[in-house]
Amino acid sequence: MIPQPSQRTILMTQQDEPLVLPDDEYNRQLLANVHPSGWVNPEPTGRYNIVVIGAGTAGLITAVIAASLGAKVALIEKHLMGGDCLNVGCVPSKGVIRAARAWADLRNAAEFGLHIPAGVKYDFGAAMARMRKLRARISHNDSAHRYTKLGVDVYVGSGRFTGADTIQVEGPAGKRALTFAKAAVCTGARAAALPTPGLQDAGYLTNETVFSLTELPPRIGVIGAGPIGCELAQSFTRFGSQVYLIEALHGIMPNEDRDAAEIVQQQMLRDGVKLFCCGKDLNVQKTEAGKRLTVDSHGQQYDVTVDEILVGVGRTPNVDGLGLEAAGIKYDKNGVTVNARLQTTNPKIFAAGDICSRYKFTHAADAMAQIVIQNALFPHPLGLGYASVDSLIMPWCTFTEPEVAHVGMYEKDAKEKGLEVETYTYKLDEVDRAILDGEDEGFARVHIQKGTDKILGATIVAAHAGDMIGEFSVAMKAGAGAKTIAGTIHPYPTQAEVNKKVVNLWRKAHFSQGTKNFLIKLFGWMRR
Repeated sequence: MIPQPSQRTILMTQQDEPLVLPDDEYNRQLLANVHPSGWVNPEPTGRYNIVVIGAGTAGLITAVIAASLGAKVALIEKHLMGGDCLNVGCVPSKGVIRAARAWADLRNAAEFGLHIPAGVKYDFGAAMARMRKLRARISHNDSAHRYTKLGVDVYVGSGRFTGADTIQVEGPAGKRALTFAKAAVCTGARAAALPTPGLQDAGYLTNETVFSLTELPPRIGVIGAGPIGCELAQSFTRFGSQVYLIEALHGIMPNEDRDAAEIVQQQMLRDGVKLFCCGKDLNVQKTEAGKRLTVDSHGQQYDVTVDEILVGVGRTPNVDGLGLEAAGIKYDKNGVTVNARLQTTNPKIFAAGDICSRYKFTHAADAMAQIVIQNALFPHPLGLGYASVDSLIMPWCTFTEPEVAHVGMYEKDAKEKGLEVETYTYKLDEVDRAILDGEDEGFARVHIQKGTDKILGATIVAAHAGDMIGEFSVAMKAGAGAKTIAGTIHPYPTQAEVNKKVVNLWRKAHFSQGTKNFLIKLFGWMRR
């Protein structure tokens, strides 16, 4: 599908220069940082220790760490430095989510004794301009000029392997031939095209195009109730759009515990989202009135017309045009094939990030980049040992309201591995700060291996779950168990107290009646 120019976030001009829409001062500042006009690629002056293709999170981290260690590094990016995270992912989406939450807070202000007079003006265009302004400000961190100052040779253009240890860069000013000792493929992934009948003809938005909007669509259909779909569906309904959320499976967030997802689902329904889950036979038709969606949900046929469609499901790895065959790198529909060391089928070449990982998170790409550095630049004979992706403890968070954060195993995962697990859940409506904040819908849940205090996994549903899950992540990484969290002083009153309260349930469960009977006798003797 080729989106209409008014819908596209990024266009390529005839001079192969990107134009980020809308063309305003903030997006021009963004481009000046991440794809500067007239950039002159350096002339190679010998073999590189490592050449990195792709300047998203994985590529940027790989390049900057390698350069800081003294390696000779080349970084190649044909599009926008910062990748999805900065340009069309984490950064703009969280800016939009924050603005939508402010709108929702205003509508709920009476609960806190604040009476908003009628006629308050809501300006979607201003909210989106704020997002673009902040994205431009943050873009300095990923800029071509900054990385050059840090010792990285930045090449703007398309990188393609021409052999087992050679890459050709084709930029606006011509071609450059690079040779390397090691290389890293960090080209990420993009929104996938869905085979939904009529969708291509009607046109649709993805995370790569939705942030170009300057006017609020009165009606919007969102396909996919995973993290992207849920975050943006809730945001747009809070802005004032009528949102129809369509999910093929039951409920929302199908990978999370059902009771965790249900809390978010109920909040989204209160916000005004219309959910069509267990959706079947989805069809799209372009009409004069808009984009017509028909879908069967729980045996009932629905027929709605919307102004925009947002597809929030499916990712396709960016493997095209890289010359992977010339370098002996195997790949498939899931991306580049790597081992636990993130080494491709060419032992000189590694990969990191969405191009090879089932974890499509910025922080996962960051962690994988550090594994690439250790394994590519510091061979095992030096005594440093190999780093393995299998050892990663990966937290994640969906930034709805409330948020849902998780780390480690779910209960079903532990049982599939043959581990006996004890699961404890503590609700936020018993946590003082959550009650006072009016944010008491949620819980903390921890899975502990039976017979030990080892934490296997945890889930938090809370307004700030993404911040709170870190305590469990640190404990699991450090090998510290439930006893450590239970014995740690938490400031009162905070919502993070729930972490201590949930592990205290485990401690209480293991305080046996026999022990209590012994203490009763002991204290009785001490009174004599």
